[in-house]
Amino acid sequence: MFDWNDLRFFLAVAETGSTLGAGKILKVSQTTAARRITALERDLGLSLFERSPAGYALTPVGEALLERARAVDVAAADFAERAASQARDISGTVKLTTLDLYAETVLPPILNRLRADYPAIRIEIDTSQERRDLAAGVADIAIRNSKEPKGAGLIGRRIADDPWCVYCSRAYAEANGVPLDAGELANHVFIGGGGENFWPIYRDWLRENDLEDAVAMHHATATGILSAVRAGGGLAVMPSFFADRDPDLIRCLPPRRGDGSGLWLLTHERLRDVPRIRAVLDFLAKELKRLALQAA
Repeated sequence: MFDWNDLRFFLAVAETGSTLGAGKILKVSQTTAARRITALERDLGLSLFERSPAGYALTPVGEALLERARAVDVAAADFAERAASQARDISGTVKLTTLDLYAETVLPPILNRLRADYPAIRIEIDTSQERRDLAAGVADIAIRNSKEPKGAGLIGRRIADDPWCVYCSRAYAEANGVPLDAGELANHVFIGGGGENFWPIYRDWLRENDLEDAVAMHHATATGILSAVRAGGGLAVMPSFFADRDPDLIRCLPPRRGDGSGLWLLTHERLRDVPRIRAVLDFLAKELKRLALQAA
């Protein structure tokens, strides 16, 4: 095989009749142009030019290959233009999977701004209770609460700390008071549930504090828990990134020691350079980090 770039030198020398002229076209020295022609002839095992004091003249073999080289040059230019067009084409569908809590609290205004900046992108939001497999292509991007996301080929950014804390509503606090330490929690009721992406972490927290029996109501979704807490039905353990920004909620206790949970923005490595995926990832990262800094 030969260096494809050397075809540019072959065409330039054929057009100008000299390595000096080719060097000017390609913005390299005459020496470089001559060296590339020699390398191409060596790699092909053919003599493409006859050298003389008057310059370079195509040999019969060179003449026979000239049109083929031009066709390769046209094809390469077309390939580059099509690739550039794909890079500019920020449109299509992006499937975003996340907890229903994030989808219905912090995300709506962010997605409104995304729509304004990228009107050709359509976002499909999946708040399924099942964790979607990005490697299988079920979703393109995930926003997750996790200590350290795991999965084949996952790449991501930790946006902010997102520890789990106990919350109540302002109305509940006025009627029942706010528990100020773990010892007071047994005097209050909890709203449990939230689905398989939510309840296991919540349940572990309750077990560690011997509070499983304090659950008075169980919701199938995390937004169901949120609605019940806002209505004054009891306390709940929830991710702090969204809950701290809810004006109806009061954080009762600080995070448990060693809670390294964070808000993560994830995709699969095969998607990171897809223009529409990259655009949405960068936009969400910027907006979520801005939101995190506002509360810092």
